[in-house]
Amino acid sequence: MKKGKRAGNNPIGVDVVEGKSYFWCTCGNSKKQPFCDGSHKDTDFSSLVFKADQSKKIFFCICKQTNDPPYCDGSHNK
Repeated sequence: MKKGKRAGNNPIGVDVVEGKSYFWCTCGNSKKQPFCDGSHKDTDFSSLVFKADQSKKIFFCICKQTNDPPYCDGSHNK
C-alpha cells in the first residue's frame, strides 16, 4: 500500500460504534482527520472502509505510515 503524507504525528482516539462504517483517510490531505473528506480525488488514493466490530475507542493513525491501517502502530515514532 502506498503511504500518504503525514497529517500529524500522534494518533486520534475515536469512540466507534459497533456496526458503523468509518472511512479512514489514506492520502493525508483530508481536513477531517482521521477520516476522509474526498481530498484524494484525482490521486491514486481512496478511503479505507473500517467497520467497527464492537463499540470501543480506536486510535486511528494520522501519520499515514502505519503498517496496520487504519490503526496506529507507532510508526510516527520512527
